[in-house]
Amino acid sequence: MNVKDIASLINAKVVSGQNGLDKEVTGAYTSDLLSNVMANIEENQIWITLQTHKNIIAIASLKDIAAIILVQDLLPSEECAEQSNIEGIPILSTSLNAYQISGKLFEILKNNA
Repeated sequence: MNVKDIASLINAKVVSGQNGLDKEVTGAYTSDLLSNVMANIEENQIWITLQTHKNIIAIASLKDIAAIILVQDLLPSEECAEQSNIEGIPILSTSLNAYQISGKLFEILKNNA
């Protein structure tokens, strides 16, 4: 399953990084603590967070993650969105909170494994 499929299934808005929508997704990780994400997220996972600054793209690039989902209708900073487009790392936005979207993604990925 790729990022585009997941965005459609969770009814998320693709905010930036459209060039990366074909990336395959193997799982998800939820955290707002950057050091925690760096230590624990795995390649090709989706990162669920409320962080909206440019540093999330640096971590996403370093860890080769598939996409970032911003919760509660948050949008990335302008700098962050620009870097997302440059690196082809999709940023999605959902109205759901972290708990809700984590559960929804768990079910989607479990049923498509």
